[in-house]
Order: sequence, then structure tokens, then C-alpha cells
Amino acid sequence: MTMTQNEPILVEQDGRVVTVTFNRPEARNAMSFEMYETLHDLCERFDKHPGVRVMVLTGAGDKAFVSGTDIRQFLTFTTKEDALGYEARITRVLSRLANMTKPTIAMVGGDAVGGGMFMSLACDLRIVAEHARFGAPVARTLGNFAAPFSLGLLAATVGAVRAREIVLTARLVGAADAKAIGLVDEVHPATALRGRVKELAAQIAELAPLTLAATKEAVRRMIASTSPGSLEDLLLSCYMSEDFKEGARAFVEKRKANWQGR
Repeated sequence: MTMTQNEPILVEQDGRVVTVTFNRPEARNAMSFEMYETLHDLCERFDKHPGVRVMVLTGAGDKAFVSGTDIRQFLTFTTKEDALGYEARITRVLSRLANMTKPTIAMVGGDAVGGGMFMSLACDLRIVAEHARFGAPVARTLGNFAAPFSLGLLAATVGAVRAREIVLTARLVGAADAKAIGLVDEVHPATALRGRVKELAAQIAELAPLTLAATKEAVRRMIASTSPGSLEDLLLSCYMSEDFKEGARAFVEKRKANWQGR
């Protein structure tokens, strides 16, 4: 099952493993709103598909897994409904991915930044190339704020204090360091990445599906018990600011943002 090669998302099934590829390498696989909706629908479809046991997410090319949301879409944001609606959309998609009953693997062959990092964290396993980097540098790029669900994924993976440090410094964490802090599961040479993921996915596809689904649900419930709940006031404090407008303009114009703290 494969979409035409010029589609922004490609789907290929090999036995009981389905691979979803974000296919905008010229834009570092940045996600449009339509791509997010397609991902949500694919999660729905393959979670119910009796012939699928494992889903792999990856990005086209070797530069990026996903570089986050396409920034040009933020230029039209003017109201709190724009901001809250966007974060609700992202949460809806990432939570659907995280709530898959079937195992998911992020095959990260390049940078996973912003929404791309959170997308990889919504998967069960992260198998990455040696040159891949991870981060949520919104304090440097856009001046916005990640949704509680996204921050919760990061905190659940590396701990709240380490999650705070990664966001506060706006740094990109290299693959080796990411492995050391538990952000990723395996690091491999780029040339060996696809083969290792294929091998791992095939192994998992042979395991007892009900055991895997129950384990995933148990961990989800543990994570949900530590959720901070709605952070709407914090979201709006960033998205409704002049700094956010400046950040979006500066990013598109390829210049450094002039932050004013208002």
C-alpha cells in the first residue's frame, strides 16, 4: 500500500509492519496542518487494521525526521482561538499516536526538533542515526509555548528537571547525549539505521499483541497521573504576545528575533 511519491506523507506496508514517511525533505519535513490530520487518520486506520502489528514513523532524506510545524502557518494567528485551536490540534494528533494499541517506532534519520521531537516521544521507541539531534528551541525561534501534553511527553521520558533544562537552554541534544539521558533507545550509523529498524519491527510484530497493548496502556495511565492539567493561561501569555508575532516574522525572514518580553 503506497501513496504516490509526490504526496507529503507516504505509506508503505511490508508484511505486518507499516511505515509512514513525512515527505517534505526540501522543508526539512515541516508539518502542515493537513499533514497532522493525515497522521491522525492513519493512526486510526492502522490501529484497527488486523494485518498491521507495528507502525514506523520516519522522515524523507537524512537532514530531518520532522522539523516541527511549518512556521508560515503562524503568520495569520491573531486571536486566542487561533492559539488554543492549534495546540488542541497538536495534542489531538500526538495523543492519538501515543494511544495506539500497537507498538510504534520513530526511525529518526535526522533532526527531530519542536513538534518533531514531541512526535518521536509519542512513539514507543526511538531508533536514531548518529547525526540526529533533538530539541524544542522555541525560546530562540518562535517565542511560543508547548502544550501540556507535549511537555508531559518530554518530562515522562527524561524527567521534569532535565526537560526544563532542554527547553530553557533551547539547545539541540546530540544523539549520543540523547541516549545517555534516556531520550532515545538506540543510536546507529545512518547506513545501518533502516536495517536495524526493519529487524526490530519484525521482531516486535511476532510478539503477543495483547501483552504489548496492555503494557502500553499501563504506562499511559502512569504518565497521565502526573499531568499538570490545562495550562491555557501560559499558552496565551506566549501566543498572544508581540514577541510571538516577531518570532514568526523573524523565522520566515531568516533573521534573529528582537525579543521585547511583551
